[in-house]
Amino acid sequence: MEPRAHCPRCRRPRRVCWCDALVPVPSRTRVVFLQHPREYRVGVSTCRMAHLSLPGSQLHVTHDPDRQLALAELLAAPDTHLLFPSPDATDVDALSRAPHTLVVVDGTWANARKLVGRSALLRALPRLFFRPEFTSNYRIRSEPEGHCLSTIEATAHVLERLERAPGRYTPMLSAFEHMVDTQLKYIASGAGADRHIRHKPPRTPKPPIDHRAPLRAAIDRLVLLHVEPNAWPYGTPDAPPVEALELRALRVATGEHFTTLLAPRQRLSPRAALNLDLPEADIHAGASLGRTQAAWHEFLGPDAVLGIWGYHALSLLRIEAGWTLAPVLDLRALWQQAIGPAEKLPDGQGRATRRFAAIEQSLHALLSGS
Repeated sequence: MEPRAHCPRCRRPRRVCWCDALVPVPSRTRVVFLQHPREYRVGVSTCRMAHLSLPGSQLHVTHDPDRQLALAELLAAPDTHLLFPSPDATDVDALSRAPHTLVVVDGTWANARKLVGRSALLRALPRLFFRPEFTSNYRIRSEPEGHCLSTIEATAHVLERLERAPGRYTPMLSAFEHMVDTQLKYIASGAGADRHIRHKPPRTPKPPIDHRAPLRAAIDRLVLLHVEPNAWPYGTPDAPPVEALELRALRVATGEHFTTLLAPRQRLSPRAALNLDLPEADIHAGASLGRTQAAWHEFLGPDAVLGIWGYHALSLLRIEAGWTLAPVLDLRALWQQAIGPAEKLPDGQGRATRRFAAIEQSLHALLSGS
């Protein structure tokens, strides 16, 4: 669509421009508005309206006022107060006279707190608060609490209280009321929805992701693998490095198994015999590393894809040089994508056998979609 023409003064679309309703009201108190950059992009923000309604006021869009030299000097000037509620703030009605400069922060409460919190100059200013005597007319935007006002309403109300001038700044709210009424009529007419919704092309639904496709593509070359480690409990003083102790593998397409027990190259963990459900003597009588690596190389072949449950098995083989590896397919990651959270593999006595059986069962569940 053609971009809408905007008013350069209020920066609103021409159809909802509120400049003709502005009523400038000179103030004895100099007002400095600090607007958070995110609030600057809000079309129905009232900070710019308040600035245009108060001749001599200043508007600065910033999230770090301390780094702007001219603004920093202004905030550090004597008799400057910050309109910002806090436990140590002073009620505006308690002041004997209006301050020379009043700083007003514009933004959501969260952004306003951030702006004040990161500025040493703002944190050092004496703070003021007031108790509104009316409910906000900001009907086109939700306020966090019932007593909260828009920036222009709060500024007009505080200036009247500070300068002991009831009604003096009420005329500047005419532009605010005009904006609210115009916006509500515009919303009721459906013009906004017409522009932003009706002319949008319909969304093309995305095809569902087939998470099992990589598994089906590799099934003829898939070799399931589980490696049982010789690992000492975490935190054991002077524990030897972890090493592979048993390999179990299955070529899915042919049903061919590969199972081998390696003789430990390090001191045997006290839990190794329990996990393998074998006497320690049988474990020490296992095959040598070189012989096992050669047999594994022959079994694996040239085009295998390793089906693993997490990357622990692969990490164990990578610790010692000489192992033949292949491209991998993490069945646990596939399970989480296609089915949901994956349960932990079995533990305890004989876990090596039970873990490999669990990996086989998970493979069949992934293939069948159950």
